[in-house]
Amino acid sequence: MVSTYTIPGMHITDRLIDVPLDWFGGRDGPTIKLFAREVVDPVKKDADLPLLVFLQGGPGGKSPRPTGGGPGWLAEAIKTHRVILPDQRGTGRSTPINAATLAGMDGTTAGDYLSHFRADSIVADFEHLRQTVYGGKRWESLGQSYGGFLTLTYLSTAPEALAACYVTGGLAGLNPSADEVYRRTYPRVAAKTARYYKRYPDDVATIGAIADFIDAHDVRLPDGDRLSVKRLQTIGIDFGMAPGFENIHWLIDEAFATPERDRLSDHFLFSVMTATSYDTGPLFMVLQESIYGQGDGATNWAAQRAYDSRPEFATSQRPLLFTGEMMFPWMLDDIRSLRPFKAGAEALAQRPHYSRLYDPARLAANDVPVAAVIYHDDMYVDAGLSLETAAAVGNLEHWITNEYEHDGLRQSATVFRTLVDKVAQRGGPVRG
Repeated sequence: MVSTYTIPGMHITDRLIDVPLDWFGGRDGPTIKLFAREVVDPVKKDADLPLLVFLQGGPGGKSPRPTGGGPGWLAEAIKTHRVILPDQRGTGRSTPINAATLAGMDGTTAGDYLSHFRADSIVADFEHLRQTVYGGKRWESLGQSYGGFLTLTYLSTAPEALAACYVTGGLAGLNPSADEVYRRTYPRVAAKTARYYKRYPDDVATIGAIADFIDAHDVRLPDGDRLSVKRLQTIGIDFGMAPGFENIHWLIDEAFATPERDRLSDHFLFSVMTATSYDTGPLFMVLQESIYGQGDGATNWAAQRAYDSRPEFATSQRPLLFTGEMMFPWMLDDIRSLRPFKAGAEALAQRPHYSRLYDPARLAANDVPVAAVIYHDDMYVDAGLSLETAAAVGNLEHWITNEYEHDGLRQSATVFRTLVDKVAQRGGPVRG
């Protein structure tokens, strides 16, 4: 299925193709749909342009939807490239996983189904797209956040497909377990919280008052879920983005409906519900820890175990610390949109073996030009692990900066331009 249309500044081609649900054990079995949107400058729509495939963050993220020339990096990219925006399997228009998808499955079956939505399967989808739609032409890749994890899997399994790779805030550690990842990222979240309170010192008392009020009352969100302090803590996930401190401050600023602080405002409750629900992206929660699974060993809710070992994050502590990109088993009970995924997510967390996503030897011998930006203060992807990976991957040049937060690619087209220039200065992408 193909459709084409033009919006201001962009000519669009939408495609839906069939791919196997199971690339590695059942290619003759069930199929799912893969959706990809191609974007090109209308003036150049018939030109032979280099291809750039965008690897979206996540896990469980769909590609951005173009609007009036944006996002900024996309407007920059189509000056020189034909850009491919695939929705990763299970998201957007690529056979999205929702509550109905897992209905009727027991936990084991649901966990097995979800295991087909990891990086190796996503990369296999993209390879099929490249070979069948684009005639096997090499393409460049731009990987944001989890898209950098996908880049490393791509370089491990099909480097011949890649002319050059650009990675923004997504150089994953090649070996660390989920436990090691959270051992490193909890202190980063605590540091971000401290910086937030330094910027907005009055919020220390206000957030403490909100937490005390929630503890003392049966506070309900508009969808009927009960608001707990531990759920309130999860809004700290926004601290890793450029506007995160301000987003949270203005939410806190209007938290109480009265000067006496005897009632939380409808605006606050609705905003917290929206920020902490997963109606638009349940896979982000469900698959979060599985992206660190490699070889033998269950992830087994590593973020929860790390939380339990850190008394400074307790809900009774004041100032209250927030959490970041950590997912907890209680969410599957307490959050309405996640309850249908409980059995599958639990089975995935207890899965005793995961496929290997990275090939260290192949990455060390890599000859595909790679340029990566590492955000020094990144709250989600530990810069220390990223630097270890940068040293372990051949032909990779990195740029480390504290000028941007994790969303630097969205904040400034300079990030994309800088990475492209770094590859160009070393001879440019491999063609063929």
